[in-house]
Amino acid sequence: MTIRTALAQGVKLLNDAGITAPRLTAEVLLAAALRQERVYLTAHSEDELSEVGWIHFGRYLHERLLGKPTQYITKRQEFYGRDFYVAPGVLIPRPETELLVEQVLRRARAGMRVLDVGAGSGCVGVTLALESRLRVFATDVSLEALGIASRNAVGLGAKVYFVRADLAAPFGGSSFDVVVSNPPYVPESDRESLAAEVREWEPAMALFAGDQGLDVYRRLIPEAARVLRPGGLLAMEIGFGQAEAIGELLAGWSGVAFVDDLAGIPRIVLAVRINS
Repeated sequence: MTIRTALAQGVKLLNDAGITAPRLTAEVLLAAALRQERVYLTAHSEDELSEVGWIHFGRYLHERLLGKPTQYITKRQEFYGRDFYVAPGVLIPRPETELLVEQVLRRARAGMRVLDVGAGSGCVGVTLALESRLRVFATDVSLEALGIASRNAVGLGAKVYFVRADLAAPFGGSSFDVVVSNPPYVPESDRESLAAEVREWEPAMALFAGDQGLDVYRRLIPEAARVLRPGGLLAMEIGFGQAEAIGELLAGWSGVAFVDDLAGIPRIVLAVRINS
């Protein structure tokens, strides 16, 4: 069987099962099975597929047909131009979160101390460390997530200090210039409306935050105020329709601003701790 034939069979299986973007998915899975980049499939389309390659490709297709996200199968997700290792213990990085990184990079200066609350895969903290001369610390309550984040930091050559903690609990007051976070913000009432591959595979603790999706913000905002220096920046990703409520939670902060994503939805909130 040639690579072209195997790919065609994979596309048909995924298409018949109603999988989104069947050709792209089949290409990504076949490339992963062969431990090659996707461009290899075109350049070698008439090559015979090895028995090992077929076994891996068949297993990956089976997993995808069961609903497992492609990123958890390949163990890879691109973020800010870099490949991050991902597994079911962490949320799959989304393109929208790159906007959070961009907003921090625009405002941060070399040498500043940054705290990434809820590190997950480490995509935010690791990217900030690699794109700037910031001193980055990161927390997460999950040991599994911290293991994955640490793996990404080592693999990508980033210096990030990881701590297992709830929010910013271990740190003293006025110790950071920036607090950044992509916290859980999906309301519990939205659980059933999520795509099955998100609802059934990604970690619930990284997705859901109470009836309105605001539970973590209610705790995080006072914690950020405690650990930020006067004039320090708080930058957070937020969910659809949450801007007004989060604006109210940030009463007493200055410079509160919302940044829209490409769909025109307020996605990032920025606020400055008052000088007092």
